[in-house]
Amino acid sequence: MDIFSILALIGGLALFLYGMDLMGDSLKKLAGGKLESILARLTSNKFKGFLLGFIVTAIIQSSSATTVMLVGFVNSGIMKLGQTISIIMGANIGTTVTSWLLSTADIQGTAIFIKLLKPESFTPILAVIGLLMTMMAKNDKKKNTGNILLGFAILMFGMDAMSGAVSGLRDNEAFTNILTMFSNNPVMGILVGTIFTAVIQSSSASVGVLQALSLSCVIPYSTAIPVILGQNIGTTITPIISSISGNNESKRVAFTCLYVKMVGVVVVAGGFYALDAVIGFEFLSQQAGAFEIAIIHTLFNIISTVILLPFTKLFEKLAIKTIRSKKEEAEADVFATLDERFLDIPGFATEKCKDLVCDMANISRDAFAKATSLMDGFDYDVFNEVKRLEGLVDKYEDKTSTYLVKIAEQEISKKDSKTVTELLHCIGDIERISDHALNIAEVALEIHEKKITFSEEAKGDIAIINNAVTEILELAVTALVNDDIEVAKSVEPLEQVIDRLNRKIKNGHISRLRQGDCTMELGFILSDLLTNYERISDHCSNIAVCFIEITNDSFETHQYLNRLKESEESEFNEMYETYKQKYYIK
Repeated sequence: MDIFSILALIGGLALFLYGMDLMGDSLKKLAGGKLESILARLTSNKFKGFLLGFIVTAIIQSSSATTVMLVGFVNSGIMKLGQTISIIMGANIGTTVTSWLLSTADIQGTAIFIKLLKPESFTPILAVIGLLMTMMAKNDKKKNTGNILLGFAILMFGMDAMSGAVSGLRDNEAFTNILTMFSNNPVMGILVGTIFTAVIQSSSASVGVLQALSLSCVIPYSTAIPVILGQNIGTTITPIISSISGNNESKRVAFTCLYVKMVGVVVVAGGFYALDAVIGFEFLSQQAGAFEIAIIHTLFNIISTVILLPFTKLFEKLAIKTIRSKKEEAEADVFATLDERFLDIPGFATEKCKDLVCDMANISRDAFAKATSLMDGFDYDVFNEVKRLEGLVDKYEDKTSTYLVKIAEQEISKKDSKTVTELLHCIGDIERISDHALNIAEVALEIHEKKITFSEEAKGDIAIINNAVTEILELAVTALVNDDIEVAKSVEPLEQVIDRLNRKIKNGHISRLRQGDCTMELGFILSDLLTNYERISDHCSNIAVCFIEITNDSFETHQYLNRLKESEESEFNEMYETYKQKYYIK
């Protein structure tokens, strides 16, 4: 094997790994976070968990990716350790799908139908279709589908290049001696399989490389079996690395994954080689092709899963004993869902951010409700709660906006990009609403401490505008949480009514001031109160308009508002008149 063969081998391996990575990433993008959401929610029993782990891993073609997701879920408090173990076992079988796809390279026969099943026949067609879809498709789904086909074609070309590069090793005495060493020393074969897979961080890719070697070289079963067993252990390095920065629970998930693989290898290898010592399996000296390697890989994972699935509780206890903590956290950190690991799954990460922004909007709404309640009867505990909620919203804004910027830096779909843009625009408005809620609470504190009393007419006016702002805030939050564009459209008419109320109340105060029924001090307090009400309605308008415009693939807020004000649109005018009658001040 000369230097050119070595370069061809390295190039083939690079193509193979790139193709697998492209295919896996495109599959994740095509899923758009849906699979991850299902995985996080539907794990009520071990059999459901096993099935979900199998399906998700079979689709995204990587057990490492699935287990890294689980580490992130547990670290963020979305899942518990016990829920992940059966999913890990399902993922172990799901990852064997790749080896079956790669085994098509070993199909033999001269019939036209058989030839069509060979990768060299259909891979170029897939490559052309994938390339055309990637270059010409306008929507993300078609582009991702094209990348999946292109990725599969590239990895098959890489596999063929590796097979061609090592074809000269068939008669190489040194290479034959190495294979014989693995055959005579299964522990060495397991170790080599573990190390190689840990380096490239993918058992699917590692098994694929072994299948590529088997196409050109004589790989006996006695060598293939221990190497495959080692490959299953080596793939656990990815979740272990991923858990380093996580909490104790996430580290336990990684160790559970390691224990499941190691115990599976010990049990299956121990039973197999014990039987070999007694019976003497003659097939061990025979050649294992790509198809046979896929069978071995699958059988190991099925047998080990069947044996170990009833003992999920024991693995959970073992992981807890391995990673001990002096004091368990009473509740998961709400911001732990903003896990760096989820950036590799932008659709899911965006969904988690949307959940947090919706929570943030609800907190701001609660802060406003508590603040306005202080106008009827002041309570220091309620006032302090408003301050706490305002501080909590500030934390939401800081952490969520930072994480959204990181998502925006990833390769994300058009749909996710629109959602990220919407959330980034809305976060500031939601935070400002909580600020104005605190301002209202401070106005109530000033009224309480100075023992000031508004006139009955002023109280009535304040009650009307308070009800209007309460409704507009409810509409804005509902539109945001439920993605309801019809509700969003009803915000702007009410905002204009609130502007009208604000002007009429101020004019009424000036009139009472001239008549001596009100004082300048009360005027300043009333002005502060009305300013905060008006600003809250403005921010609600910003949230609704942002949602409407981004839904319509644009973000020209001023143009939208100008169109509304200049148009004679009956729907808008009808809503405006309805709100004007509902919140009427003489």
